[in-house]
Amino acid sequence: MGTHVIKMPDIGEGIAEVELAQWHVKVGDLVVEDQVLADVMTDKAMVDIPSPVHGKVLSLGGQPGEVMAVGSVLISIEVEGAGNLKASDQLVKEPAPIKEAAPVVAPKVEAAPVLESKPAASCRPAPQAPVARDADERPLASPAVRKHALDLGIQLRLVQGSGPAGRILHEDLDAYLAQGNQRAHGGSAPSGYAQRHDEEQIPVIGMRRKIAQRMQDATQRAAHFSYVEEIDVTAVEELRAHLNEKHGASRGKLTLLPFLVRALVVALREFPQINARYDDEAQVITRHGAVHVGVATQSDVGLMVPVVRHAEARSLWDSAAEIARLATAARTGKAARDELSGSTITLTSLGALGGIVSTPVLNLPEVAIVGVNKIVERPMVIKGQIVVRKMMNLSSSFDHRVVDGMDAALFIQAIRGLLEQPASLFLE
Repeated sequence: MGTHVIKMPDIGEGIAEVELAQWHVKVGDLVVEDQVLADVMTDKAMVDIPSPVHGKVLSLGGQPGEVMAVGSVLISIEVEGAGNLKASDQLVKEPAPIKEAAPVVAPKVEAAPVLESKPAASCRPAPQAPVARDADERPLASPAVRKHALDLGIQLRLVQGSGPAGRILHEDLDAYLAQGNQRAHGGSAPSGYAQRHDEEQIPVIGMRRKIAQRMQDATQRAAHFSYVEEIDVTAVEELRAHLNEKHGASRGKLTLLPFLVRALVVALREFPQINARYDDEAQVITRHGAVHVGVATQSDVGLMVPVVRHAEARSLWDSAAEIARLATAARTGKAARDELSGSTITLTSLGALGGIVSTPVLNLPEVAIVGVNKIVERPMVIKGQIVVRKMMNLSSSFDHRVVDGMDAALFIQAIRGLLEQPASLFLE
């Protein structure tokens, strides 16, 4: 038997170090070739590290959240034959058992993430007796399972996991309850009015750490200011409904987002200083002819911004299809790195939860982000008559180092005019 040492690979793009986001194996596990061993986080995306060999895991080279240099030892695997360990190679010392942090299911570049699948009713795990774990040990479980357990008053360290590597699934919570969790809680059922003293520490690692760093960087480096305008979207909503009724079956349904993208494209013709990126270290503003619209998308690991490239050359249906494709890729972890970078302006929307006003944070190095609030019906006075109209606010933020307040206001007013008179979206 020999030892095969896997070092942190050079992922390219001049990256010298990456963050170890999540282990998919533990010491003692048997692995096969091409099995994903770990996820590592670069500045742009999550990357899978697969195994090049069959064997047994001997040691792990770091903890989730640790920043590791390219070329450092990631993992050692016992293999048949001589292995690749040389005298000059330094094996990692045998680490203490790794306490698993809350798993980070993040966008993968090489392959889609492994998703938990719920077994059929006939395959539900049998009720298990409570498991004894250390008080500070964090068993593997998804955020949704952790929340479900918290709502039920179940301590996850007492639950036997039936998923891969002992991961706790929703079915395991049901099995634990069936076994009689009242006895595990001192004979009394959890009460909504009972005092609680539990607490949970969640490491900020992986994609969540990158999001936190980018948000902090954006608020510290850019001079944010926001501008809010009310828009009557009755006409554009009527047009959207008409187009969906006439062409929805053959071309696909349209949401409001493709109309907003088109309005950005047309308005930016008059305001090129807003379709720009600012390199504040080099003190250079780059104005872009191409309109690459970042569409903020919520995923299991947080907010991601896939990019609709060359929106200026896309029809409504082309934009709609690309937005849908990118959103699905981001939510399922299939978005490539180049699909998550390079935007020149960002569009963000909370949909039906959009509220009345928001203050979106810039997606640096861009200088503008347009935020969409929810559509509500309200009585409005038009030509002396009270009528019901569909109204929506745009809450947008700009980098005051680059964009003057007057230009920002005129830009949003241009978008307003285009949406309130939607035929003007298509005039050349």
